[in-house]
Amino acid sequence: MAGTVSRRAVLGAGLLTLAGVGGAGGYGVGLFLTKEPSLAGTAAPLAVSPTPGTTPTPTPTPTGPPRKVTYDDSPALDADDLRYKSQTFEVKGVVRSRVSVRIPSGWSLTQPDPPKTGRFTDPTGKRWIRIEGGFTITRPPAASMQARITELNRLPANQMLHLISHTVDERYATIAYTYVPPPEQSPEGVLRYVIVRWVADDSGNCAVEMSSTGLPQDKDALLDVLDHATDSVQRRDTPLSG
Repeated sequence: MAGTVSRRAVLGAGLLTLAGVGGAGGYGVGLFLTKEPSLAGTAAPLAVSPTPGTTPTPTPTPTGPPRKVTYDDSPALDADDLRYKSQTFEVKGVVRSRVSVRIPSGWSLTQPDPPKTGRFTDPTGKRWIRIEGGFTITRPPAASMQARITELNRLPANQMLHLISHTVDERYATIAYTYVPPPEQSPEGVLRYVIVRWVADDSGNCAVEMSSTGLPQDKDALLDVLDHATDSVQRRDTPLSG
């Protein structure tokens, strides 16, 4: 069954089309992959209210020394240089989701095993967008965002998460943050910029999670990539046994 989701202009305007049965709760933040839809936060306790009248309970600040941050001074990704084309891939979770989306031309697809997400990476390997489907649609975007913030509050201090912004409307939640990947993933401690978005289907619950990752100087282009994906994504589900 297909559904069309309208969203107000927050970080961009557009239309998201979702075709899916049953739904999900998968999420990953940048390089962090967990079971529920994604978000961003800081290593310090956060007092974020994603919905009016809701105040989260802060968790203790993780212990451990901070790391020296390295800034990659590569030229910024320029949104005006990006050209987009439609790509289709399949992910598997609670259900099998066939996902179609517009992605910058020349960005290559990689998937983990099992293929719970699809990640499109630019030729430099420094920017990518990750898209997740195949999960059960059970909660609104604001709840998915807050769940991830709670989880990120427990991350080691040496990942140096810093929440930059968070936005919630009726069927849409977005966070932006910076962080340093763990030493085994980035020995140099290169600072990353991430925008994560959860979008609801007609039920009002989260059906797609996407995160656009790169360098701080790429933030405008990363948002452009995320907006194009959000405006074009289609998810069509079938049973895993089908």
